[in-house]
This record gives sequence, C-alpha cells and structure tokens, in this order.
Amino acid sequence: MQVGIDEIGFYTPNKYVDMVDLANARNEDPNKYLEGIGQSQMSVADQTQDAVSMGINATLGYLDHVDLNQVGLLILGTESGVDQSKSGSLFIKSALKLSAAVRTFEIKEACFGMTAGLMLARDYVRLHPHHSAIVIGSDIARYGLNSGGEVTQGAGSISLLIKAEPRILAINDGHSAYSADINDFWRPNNSATALVDGKYSKAVYLDFFERTFADYQRIKKWSPAQFEAIVYHLPFTKMGFKANNLAMAGQPAVVEQRLANNFTASAWFNRQVGNIYTASLYLSLLSLLEKADLAPGATIGLFSYGSGAMGEFYSGQLVSGYQQKLRSIADEQMLLRRQKLSISQYETIFNEALKQPIDNVELASDEAAGYWYFAGTKNEVRQYHQK
Repeated sequence: MQVGIDEIGFYTPNKYVDMVDLANARNEDPNKYLEGIGQSQMSVADQTQDAVSMGINATLGYLDHVDLNQVGLLILGTESGVDQSKSGSLFIKSALKLSAAVRTFEIKEACFGMTAGLMLARDYVRLHPHHSAIVIGSDIARYGLNSGGEVTQGAGSISLLIKAEPRILAINDGHSAYSADINDFWRPNNSATALVDGKYSKAVYLDFFERTFADYQRIKKWSPAQFEAIVYHLPFTKMGFKANNLAMAGQPAVVEQRLANNFTASAWFNRQVGNIYTASLYLSLLSLLEKADLAPGATIGLFSYGSGAMGEFYSGQLVSGYQQKLRSIADEQMLLRRQKLSISQYETIFNEALKQPIDNVELASDEAAGYWYFAGTKNEVRQYHQK
C-alpha cells in the first residue's frame, strides 16, 4: 500500500516587501539580496495573521475535496506557537469543523516540525488505511529590523492531506536522519525574534545534508542520478543552491543540468515569499510541481533541516495525474494579490505585530472575504474570525 501526499494547500499573507527597496533602505547593494541571498520579495504578516490563522487558510484551499469523516489526525508543525500549553491545532480543528474524534497536537523542532508531523501521519495512515491525516506547517520568520537575518524573513503556511493511494506523491520506504545538540539558531521564551549564529548555521545545514544524503544513497544503493529533482528546506534560496551543488558534484552533465534546472523551479516560490520555517521544504515541493515539467514516476528527494539541530533525507515518487491535483492559478493569484509595502509601512507593521494584543480589543483585518484572521483576545482567550 502506498501512502503519501494527496492534497497541497498554500497560504501567505497579503503584504510583501521588495528586496531592492529593503536593500536601498539598508544601504546595501541590491545584488547582495537578489543574488547573494537569492531573495526577490518577502511576505509580511501583520498582527492579524499568526501560525493558526495561516494554517486554517492553507487547509481551506483543498478542504472542499476532503471526506471529513475520514480525517483521523491533525498535526501542526510550527516554531511560532501562540500558546505555551494549548496546541494551535485545536484552534485549527475548530475552525475547520473537524470531528471531536480527531487526534490533534502540535510539534516543535525548529524548521523540522512539519516533516516530523508528516512521518507520524504516514505511519498513522499505514495502520489506519481508511483514515486520512492533515499535516500543517505554519510560521512567521522574524529576526528583527536592521538585523543580519532581516532579508531571510517571511510568512506562510503549507497544508498536506496524507492518504493511502495518494494522488500527488507516494512516500518511499526508508530515510536517513541525523541530529545533534547545537546552538546555531534558537528563540528564547523572552524573545519575539530569533537568535542565530549565521555562519555556523550555514555550515551545519550543509554538513547535515551531506551526512543524510550520503547515508540515504548507501541505504537505497542509489546515486544522485536516481533523482529527477531534490527539494530543500530553504531559509533563503542560496542555501539550497549550495546544497544542490554538493548533490550534483561529479555527476554527468545531463544529471547536473536536470538537478540544476529543477532546483531553480523549486526555489521560485521561496524567492517571492521568504523563509516560512517548518513549511519551507514543502513550499519548495509545491514550487517544483507547479513550475517544472516532471514525468509521472519521477523520484523526488527531500531534505528537511531544523536548527538545534535535526536533519532528514527521504524521497517520493510522483503519481500519474498529479498535475490535476495542483492549483497553479490560485497559488499564483495568492502572490499577485499582495500589497507592496513601503519600507516605513513594513517597519510599522513589523513592530506592531511584535506587541502583545490588548485584551478585549478586537482587531480588524484587511484580508479578502473568506480568509481567517486573528481578531485579538477576549478575556485572555484568542479569537479567530473568518472575514
């Protein structure tokens, strides 16, 4: 029995900053951001969008096509949690009107959280093939204004429906994992923005990729030529570019060209949205599926990385007819609908979003009708409304 991805939903907030504008405001050469980092735009979340509301909105993209009676598990992977105790997935389950019998919880391990959820969901469906599972990655990457990591911020969510006999990507047996207790990136409880040792984190990311990729090839007795494409967690586009170069090293020209072209396709959405932490790898997968011309049965490698640190490499096979399950036009419109912010507007929105909401003061959203948003707290209880 095959188990894998049957539906993919995507959401990103309705505002963005252009990297040329940001570079000029920070007295940097725009090419440092456009080429050196590999980013063109960055989605910006205001105070009415959080991990919960974005997760709801991403799932709504495909919910009408789901038999809700079959959903038995809902997992939220995030490092942008809204409560130190209560899972954000409970707010999401309520908004989606899922059954009270659904098992639901939240997973945290930096950017690895969604992959951890996906693997749990895969195993759950293998044991309960008549059930499906929803796995959501939803995050807001914040490092601070004028910080070294500012250009690698972003916001968004990806939601996956995991089922038996999936119609997009069947997950292959086997994986390679590697973990270590290190401090390359973290966010203390008393900080609304992340702390990062940038050079160290880049080195660890590449080290974990080399370890897991080599081990996976050993386990499967494969070579890089086996892969039609490899998709990566992308804290910024250039990071995945470096890892992809390691994967291509020493391969025949035809393999190098294929992996290079498909990496470009997989990074397209990330260039426009920025870093979305747990969902970043799966935004890369969505971008690959929508921007590349891939044959059914193609093998896709996936590298997941979460600072602190946890890395995993696994693969899947594209299912015949997968293109019919994509929402390429809607996903393109998701980006085109965004309002371009001036740098002063961006800075104001950024600072407002860091503040704790004033209790019993309702927040208003400028999102389009149908989208969910965080409406503030009422007697210290978070409120979520649909526009």
